[in-house]
Amino acid sequence: MALGLKDLVQQARQAATEISPEEAQQAIDQGALMLDVREPREFLERRVAGAKNIPRGLLELKAAADSPVNDPELAGHPEEHVVVYCTKSPSARSLFAAQTLATLGYTNVRVLDGGLNAWGDAGLPTEEGT
Repeated sequence: MALGLKDLVQQARQAATEISPEEAQQAIDQGALMLDVREPREFLERRVAGAKNIPRGLLELKAAADSPVNDPELAGHPEEHVVVYCTKSPSARSLFAAQTLATLGYTNVRVLDGGLNAWGDAGLPTEEGT
């Protein structure tokens, strides 16, 4: 029997470690990379202050060390503490991104529980524009 989207999201959620906005802020303070996996237009509208944008659809190309178009800040650093987020929770994009990074060998990946909406609700810093 084929799996549906809900099944795939559930599998990704079971494998993910979700953290609160406050825990994510502590991770950033300790040098974690905050990774926004939304589309660029969403990122420009509003984002976690200091976050890096790599859309979910490009993540494999940007995170794999052997990709010719990888992102040097992320690729080749599988021990890097990465906090992944999108707009809200439950979110397939952030969960699938965390799953992808784990498959690529990243060992310290967390998902921001509640996404950008929870981050903002907690009064943590956001940015807008370019």
